[in-house]
Amino acid sequence: MRGRWAQGLEPRFFCWIIRDRLAGSERPGGFARNHRKVRRQEELIWLGSHGFTHVLSLLDSPHNLHAYDDAGLAYEHIPLGRRDEMPERLSTIYSTIAGWLDDPNERVLVHHEEFGDRIIGTLAGYLLYCGLVQEGPHAIGILERQTGRQLGAAGREIVAVTLDERIVRAR
Repeated sequence: MRGRWAQGLEPRFFCWIIRDRLAGSERPGGFARNHRKVRRQEELIWLGSHGFTHVLSLLDSPHNLHAYDDAGLAYEHIPLGRRDEMPERLSTIYSTIAGWLDDPNERVLVHHEEFGDRIIGTLAGYLLYCGLVQEGPHAIGILERQTGRQLGAAGREIVAVTLDERIVRAR
């Protein structure tokens, strides 16, 4: 392949949360019935060619995780789960991301089925977890500006769980 196709396609709704280190997007290939294998392959090529070292899937199911192996991308699958599972899951999600980002050479993509409240709320919670912001409304405002989307109730609940359960990184 040559030209722009050799570099693949940027994942849909791709957005940097921490410039050149942490990004979020829709699941490579699209969500549910719109999922396309060819698009998934093109988006994985793009991730590889742009230096991504890890992918974190928050999907409830392990669909298409083999594609990361095929593309040579390291990944982890940690389902966000139900409300009653969130404190434990969020703690694991945040510590996994932080552990990767402790290495300055890491570049991480986090995705969910679609680019909506659950992924955006999780990324806002991560900013609180690692101490980049101190207050929930500030984290929400940053993510709303970064993504160009208003955070709804499901995303705000994830931020609230992060704060209420005091899920913060040990220093």
